[in-house]
Amino acid sequence: MKILLVEDDKTIAAGLEYSLQQDHFTTVLCYDAESAKKVLAEELKRIDLCLFDLSLPDGSGYELCQIVKDRSDIPVIFLTAIDDEVNVVMGLDMGADDYITKPFRIRELLSRIKTVLRRYKKSHQPKAMIEIKNIRVNTLEGKVFKNGEEVILTALEYRLLLIFANHIGQVLSRSQLLEQIWDVAGDYVNDNTLTVYIKRLREKLEDHPQQPTLIKTVRGLGYKVGD
Repeated sequence: MKILLVEDDKTIAAGLEYSLQQDHFTTVLCYDAESAKKVLAEELKRIDLCLFDLSLPDGSGYELCQIVKDRSDIPVIFLTAIDDEVNVVMGLDMGADDYITKPFRIRELLSRIKTVLRRYKKSHQPKAMIEIKNIRVNTLEGKVFKNGEEVILTALEYRLLLIFANHIGQVLSRSQLLEQIWDVAGDYVNDNTLTVYIKRLREKLEDHPQQPTLIKTVRGLGYKVGD
């Protein structure tokens, strides 16, 4: 497990890094927002959890959290000396998974980290059966059914459907879809190819492909499955 630690107090940072490594975590340490942004730009997909000090010399943990949550869904824990309710709520509203105030005991922090990682892992475990209107996806067998009858999808069509199924009710931009398909399939997929596969999915799954109600276009934003 790799943790991105951003803490401007070098004494605290050194102690945290040592303790995390003793607990078998791999760490990437940054002392300011600028260096953290570079890491997020280059290594975000390899980071499992972020520990952000709230007050940094050239920015804030809030700013870094926003960058992470806009591009990924990995957990974020804030470290700060500020413990008033407004800041706690603000951090959690931005998508932070936990918030721990200084001074803290290292065992408490390690416990919080493991709890967040367990919760995250549990909430992201794939469901055996996903239902979207009259469509059922059996993820254990890799099969898709419409009104009880199996629909044959290509590997990439199935992967695209799974992305939608795991983000029901969420608008996904074309760039988000392209990035996730590329990550999963390991093959290059361009914008035109994505258009073709969405069209094919609609033809196979929609009752009226020209008036889709399953994979809906959200004008100017992307696509959405579910309400």
